[in-house]
Amino acid sequence: HKQSIRKHTNMKNNIFSLSIFAIFAMALSSCGPKETTGVVVNTNDKEIVKVQKLEKINVARELDVTTTLEGYETMNVSPSLTGLIEHIYVEVGDKVKTNDDLVRMDQNQYNTSMLTYNNLKVELSRVEALRESGSIAEQVYDQTKLQFDQIEESLSFIKENTFVKAPFSGVISAKNYEDGELYAGQAILVLTQIDKLKAYINVPETYFPMVKSGMKAKITSPIYPDEVFDATIEVVYPTIDPASHTFTVKLIIPNAGEKLRPGMYANTYLQLGEESAMVVPYQSVLKLQGSNIRYVFINDNGVAKYVEVQLGKRFDDMIEIISDEISENDELVVVGQSKLVDGSKLEIQR
Repeated sequence: HKQSIRKHTNMKNNIFSLSIFAIFAMALSSCGPKETTGVVVNTNDKEIVKVQKLEKINVARELDVTTTLEGYETMNVSPSLTGLIEHIYVEVGDKVKTNDDLVRMDQNQYNTSMLTYNNLKVELSRVEALRESGSIAEQVYDQTKLQFDQIEESLSFIKENTFVKAPFSGVISAKNYEDGELYAGQAILVLTQIDKLKAYINVPETYFPMVKSGMKAKITSPIYPDEVFDATIEVVYPTIDPASHTFTVKLIIPNAGEKLRPGMYANTYLQLGEESAMVVPYQSVLKLQGSNIRYVFINDNGVAKYVEVQLGKRFDDMIEIISDEISENDELVVVGQSKLVDGSKLEIQR
């Protein structure tokens, strides 16, 4: 019985010792560093990618710009003399030639000036005869001649604004009055030249050194999908718009067949020759979310280097990239680039 009690006592002591040890171990555990939650990144991991060596190729520089066609010349027929409109010779849509009659204004002022002119013309002839005979002073002749010259110039102006003629060939594109109405400032007619058109295009400043007066261009219109019309650069405006970073070019477009009309929407194509460019697969260029920033990754001795680029012309599944930070023979990441960040270690598959 004493041996049984001794064994029971030893067992209780062992259990107590184990409990003390467990509590001590737990205490040590709670005092030590805690395990962090989340994914532990192995900084030695390498991203598997494929690269392509960069090289420049010659590409054709073709500029494609939209525009709206205009009559080469457009004139508001607005006589300098106000008054009644006696007669309008044309209607909207009529074609006219240079010096054709357009409008006849009230003739009272013209008739009065004509009488004065004729009287002074007779008087000048009489004074000239007396001058030759030495019967009048030179001053009298000079005054008469001055009056005649003044009325002659005034009559020419009044005649031009009473009998209004077409200054160039074209078509009547608007008519705002009828015979007998009082002309009070708004243009009576609008004359538009259509056998020759013009267009203005805005060209990115990058192309400024390449665009010259006299260069040829091509015009297409959705109305005539199978036809191409010739054009010529007439004026290259000398300044750059600081807001849009573009410059203006004026085109002249022969239109003898009059297929094209002012107001038509058209595309302009300019061939600017060939130039060396860096062209890469389109999918290798990434876009920074929430912005228009485009970037690529370059293999920099086994490490991904982030480089921002500008986009040039696209060629099917290829795109031109422009950046001072890249050059020929650099290795561009073309597969696996979407999972990279600047500084990622690379494992390159050849």
